This record gives sequence, C-alpha cells and structure tokens, in this order.
Amino acid sequence: MMYTLQANPSGTRSIEVSDENLATIRKYGLFQHLIDSNGIVDETVLDKLKLNIRSLIAAQVEDSKDLLDLCIDVVYHNHMKAFGLQRLIRLYLEWLPAHQEEETEEEG
Repeated sequence: MMYTLQANPSGTRSIEVSDENLATIRKYGLFQHLIDSNGIVDETVLDKLKLNIRSLIAAQVEDSKDLLDLCIDVVYHNHMKAFGLQRLIRLYLEWLPAHQEEETEEEG
C-alpha cells in the first residue's frame, strides 16, 4: 500500500511512502533514540537519521536494497524536510500497531 505524506505546511508538496519503506524503518529501528527528550523534530534530527542510515549501509555485508530504496524514495527525497519527517514519524506510529501483528505471525 502507498501513503501520501504531506511534506510542507501548505500541502503543496508530498512524498509517497510504501509499506516496504515503513517495514524497513521498523526492521532497522531507525526511529529509536532518534528524537531528543525535547520531542522536537528539526533539520538536525533529519541529518541524524541520514547519518544513521549511511552508517548502516556502510556496515552491511548483505544486500541493503531496502535501506537504499528508503533513502531514494523517502529520506533523500527533494521535498523531505523536518516537517515531512514529523509526518513520516506520525504515519509510522499509526502504521506500526497493525503491522506488528504481521511480524509476530511470520516469526511463529
């Protein structure tokens, strides 16, 4: 499934996010420990996410196509700014509960 993410306050820019992109965020725990205790999502947080993903890709021995797709489609998208990242985190938190059950079924 595809989700359209509003990338700016006026709603004139958007980013398409897939279930696969969200599953990659879950798989690598990309949002864990990303936001400081102040809860503010700004450009610094976006930069931190980019650096974390780069480190993961550099450390991967196996295929990291899922991370590369996430970078190309979402994180390094021309319209991705702090506002878009806030929306992505919100989408992920809404998406997660329904998809954690799938993960449990796959493991069982």
